[in-house]
Amino acid sequence: MSIRRLRLQNFRNLEAIDLQPAPGLNLLCGANGSGKTSLLEAIYLLSLVRSFRSKKLKNLIAHAATQFTVFAELVGSEGRDYPLGIQRRTSLDETEVLLRGQRPGSLAELASQLPVQLINPDAFRLLEGGPKERRQFLDWGAFHVEPGFIHAWQRFQRALKQRNSLLRHARIDPLQLDLWEKEIAQTGEAVSRYREDYLQTLTPLFNHLLERLSNLDAIRLHFQRGWDKNTDLAENLLVSRGKDREQGFTQSGPQRADLRVSIAGRSAIEVLSRGQQKLVVSALKLAQGELLARAGKKQCIYLIDDLPAELDRNHREVFCRVLESQGSQVFITSVDAEALDIDWQYPEKNLWFHVEQGQISPKT
Repeated sequence: MSIRRLRLQNFRNLEAIDLQPAPGLNLLCGANGSGKTSLLEAIYLLSLVRSFRSKKLKNLIAHAATQFTVFAELVGSEGRDYPLGIQRRTSLDETEVLLRGQRPGSLAELASQLPVQLINPDAFRLLEGGPKERRQFLDWGAFHVEPGFIHAWQRFQRALKQRNSLLRHARIDPLQLDLWEKEIAQTGEAVSRYREDYLQTLTPLFNHLLERLSNLDAIRLHFQRGWDKNTDLAENLLVSRGKDREQGFTQSGPQRADLRVSIAGRSAIEVLSRGQQKLVVSALKLAQGELLARAGKKQCIYLIDDLPAELDRNHREVFCRVLESQGSQVFITSVDAEALDIDWQYPEKNLWFHVEQGQISPKT
């Protein structure tokens, strides 16, 4: 999947943008605050109907405007066009989304149409943040590669919510508790298997890409499922009922899973420099994109914000070589145009854009 045309109206400081990006590499250069990251944010919004910079979509509406519009013409692997548009008004509390002229049945349907990988200064959270960040990483991959994952995950979340609600009641109906624990055990085990199987498939690709990007070795990825590895989930829930009632929530299960990234037995965040951390995170996300393509699904779109940050010229060139080899559509931003003026393998296919005061124009 790629974007053939992108139109923005009153989105942050981008008042009126009509862009025809390349199906490959798109390089955006401009000063801080010119609107480069806002363009990436708009593409991210098209995939997930949320921003990576603000929790409130109303904040994305340009100053003094009453609404923003983000519209894209998507091109599928079969060559067909898919119109996708998102609009938010100050007068409404809901976001209007149209895919192929109709409201999508769910956000999952929308996300499956436009897989997006973001690598920006906040990407370090994948290593230094809490387990939630790493669960979301695993779930993104399992969702796009394993068709049954989303159904199991949704059923598990519903059952978990019901059990937590029962735990907070003064009196608990044991029949209801048994019912929801059975559902949690069944769907939770399935969610965990999807995650673990996905990580096993991803790991060789990650190791290969990390070897290309750096001289790091002995990086290990270890899945922690969220409950005692020596018991099944049903038994664990039964044993922990008393403690869970005291706390008012379920303390073990897939909702507590984590992905441990270590080097020589120590947490990677304690050992690696910022530049090395960026290479590890980049290898993880590039591996996800490559696995998605190999699975015969879709090509994801890469959004790389401030590529030169934390990377020297040699590592930037290797990183860009990997991006080129995947054949995905890529949007890269930089304050310094010279930082992106590297020995591209296919420079004639790249499009350069200059971003200044909310305006984006092609440049030679």
